[in-house]
Amino acid sequence: MAQYTFPTEKLSDLSDESRKPLVLVSCGSFSPITYLHLRMFEMCKDWVRANSEYEIVGAYLSPVSDAYKKAGLAAGEDRIEMCRLACAESNWIMVDDWEAAKREYTRTAFVLDHFDEGINRIHGGIRTHSGSTRPAQISLLSGADLLDTMSKPGVWAEEDLDHILRRYGAFIIERTGTDVRAAMSKLEPWRQYIHPITQLIQNDVSSTKIRAFLNKEMSIRYLIPEPALKYIDERGLFKPDHSPPRRETDQNQNLANGVVSGVRS
Repeated sequence: MAQYTFPTEKLSDLSDESRKPLVLVSCGSFSPITYLHLRMFEMCKDWVRANSEYEIVGAYLSPVSDAYKKAGLAAGEDRIEMCRLACAESNWIMVDDWEAAKREYTRTAFVLDHFDEGINRIHGGIRTHSGSTRPAQISLLSGADLLDTMSKPGVWAEEDLDHILRRYGAFIIERTGTDVRAAMSKLEPWRQYIHPITQLIQNDVSSTKIRAFLNKEMSIRYLIPEPALKYIDERGLFKPDHSPPRRETDQNQNLANGVVSGVRS
């Protein structure tokens, strides 16, 4: 693999100096990426502009490593490329391959630390129009299914929850079948750091459903970005006869280590 460089090409300057710079990070399988993964960023941007003191200056997709060992997980290089194709026309969403390139699983807390270091230490923070720089707030963006796992005893290590939520915070997009209010009631110590966002137009597409459609040779057009669809077709991904080098699923062990991250679908 080529030498790693932290991507900053789509980070923008802070345009409103009365606000604080915010960078969103979505961790997940993205196997494959769907329109909902991308819509989450846009929904969050609208919510942040109307309901917070922040201004979003950039965002990242961080595909999980192959070591996650999840059933249906395409090879990391394929997931990275599908993500890059999907957000190629976005002027603010980037793809970081640091997590996906690792041989071992990286816990979500450490992934967020990586972005904090990359943006605030290595990149030097976010520039303002007056020429000064400010540290960016890094925050996790995810679906409500992740919040549900956080509320279940024994799934996440408490020190990881505290590190993620107290230091970085989370913007949570509601998803069908998940009771956000009930989940938040079990996360009372961190409630103020969790920002639930209602979907005004319901979208229930998931990677799991996309893979199921492909397995039955059904159309997925207009459910995922067209460039990602073409990539899947060209390589025959997720078809019954496609057997990527996946290992036996060991999700229970991963969950016990506090490793669920992003929209797991």
